[in-house]
Amino acid sequence: MENGPLHGKRILAFVGDIYEDLELWYPKLRLIEAGAEFLIAGEDAHHVYSGKNGYPCKSDLRIADVNSADFHAVLLPGGFMPDRLRRLDKVKSLISEFDRDLKCVAAICHGGWLAISAGVYRGVRVTGSPGIKDDLVNAGAIWEDAPVVVDRHFVSSRKPDDLPWFCKAMIEVIANPGA
Repeated sequence: MENGPLHGKRILAFVGDIYEDLELWYPKLRLIEAGAEFLIAGEDAHHVYSGKNGYPCKSDLRIADVNSADFHAVLLPGGFMPDRLRRLDKVKSLISEFDRDLKCVAAICHGGWLAISAGVYRGVRVTGSPGIKDDLVNAGAIWEDAPVVVDRHFVSSRKPDDLPWFCKAMIEVIANPGA
């Protein structure tokens, strides 16, 4: 959409095998509808990854080739994928750069594992899957049980049922940086 609230904004999302299908696809389609360009990075470019529920996702970029300066926000979807990607130094450095530059870092469900490993959640109010609540707290985050939590440029949600609020908050934070 040429005149949507995210016109001219570029969004990066990570993908890997056993990603949570809805937590990637719902935001992708919603943010494109709001005018954003949405690119997906995996360990390999143009590789098809299988979602937790079987939905395929083809990566646009190779994580190793991504430059955070080319994007306005990063989406960290859940599933089991974050447990693998959180071990990659490039993923951690990219997330740290988004934080340093005060760009939107949006994590849902187990996507918070990526932010934890990047070391960006200390003192940040967040939510996430109840299954990683202890990990979030132990990383220094301030846990809240809510459909969406926004703390400065951080947006977080618990599960796929929270996606309407998660995407609305993402659009607001990306469209109004620093607000």
